[in-house]
Amino acid sequence: MNLTKTLLASTALTVAAGAVAAQEMTDSMTLVSWGGAYQESQQKAYVEPYLEDNPDVSVSWDESSAEAVARLRAMNEAGNITWDLVDVVAADAMRLCDEGLAMEYDPEDLLAEAPDGTSAEDDFGDMIVSDCFIPQIVYSTAFGYRTDMVPEGADAPDEICDVWDLETYPGKRSLEKRPINNMEWALYCDGVAKDEIYDVLATEEGQDQALAKLDEIKDDVIWWSAGADTPQLLADGEIFMGSTYNGRLFSVIEEQDQPVGMMWDMQVFDLDGWIIPEGLEEPALNRVKDFLMFATDTQRLADQAAYISYGPARQSSAPLVGQHATLGIDMAPHMPTDPENAENTLLYNYEFWADYRDDIDAKFQAWLAQ
Repeated sequence: MNLTKTLLASTALTVAAGAVAAQEMTDSMTLVSWGGAYQESQQKAYVEPYLEDNPDVSVSWDESSAEAVARLRAMNEAGNITWDLVDVVAADAMRLCDEGLAMEYDPEDLLAEAPDGTSAEDDFGDMIVSDCFIPQIVYSTAFGYRTDMVPEGADAPDEICDVWDLETYPGKRSLEKRPINNMEWALYCDGVAKDEIYDVLATEEGQDQALAKLDEIKDDVIWWSAGADTPQLLADGEIFMGSTYNGRLFSVIEEQDQPVGMMWDMQVFDLDGWIIPEGLEEPALNRVKDFLMFATDTQRLADQAAYISYGPARQSSAPLVGQHATLGIDMAPHMPTDPENAENTLLYNYEFWADYRDDIDAKFQAWLAQ
């Protein structure tokens, strides 16, 4: 009797496994990300191990995440979705979800449990800020500066408002060509209390105040669109200081050994993760689901932190973060969440920018053109 039960159970498992294996899946995926050191960390931690397990699958990258919202809107309009999985910041995920351009998902169906059996939903916790957002990392936007361009007799810049101090720290700055972060920093350096920034920025007067503060340095700004721009400008000595993602600065400082220092003050915490475009054909969707179950598990997110200084979004991944894969240095002091780096931070307000992004962006671009 026991042998019969065992045989029946074994047969059931075999049938179930066969059903999963029989799901029709495409043999290729187009992943969309940001290029540079971050995309390389995804390639090393997620894609290469996945392809080792699935040698008949091919993956191509599109480095268009900065334009993801506009591009997905256009694809939807044309009825031709050419992307399979898209890396976006949390606020863009919210916008895409609200517009029906990103697929809603159930964490328990799509994402693996933690090794101790904790559900994916509990393990990711508050990081799941949208029904469509699949979190990967916590990162920040911060400033780097050329250590060899600090004027003689001056201290190295260590406060965000040093960006506006052209007298003490002459030279070009680089800022991202969008209102996000720049408007917050401008208001803070114009005397607005940190906990009042978004209340002020919600008003026309507050927006004008931020742009007026940015006017003070506008002539000395090189505007960037790609995350690789500021590290390159710093490496070439074309700017004294500039904003970019903390992982990009880690790369130029530690991997490229450039004379660049970090300025963590008022770094802006943010989340980055995947969205699945709405409207994928079933075989493409099946492949994406199979990849995501693998790429977002506890070990894979911890593995990514061995290539770039972004914190994994799963609680169970944090204890597994160790040394850099090739440099052999402890990664913890390079994380934006390290206590010494996080003494004065700003938490990016996802809901605010999901609601106000289009209007403020139009105003910001008009100001840039003046």
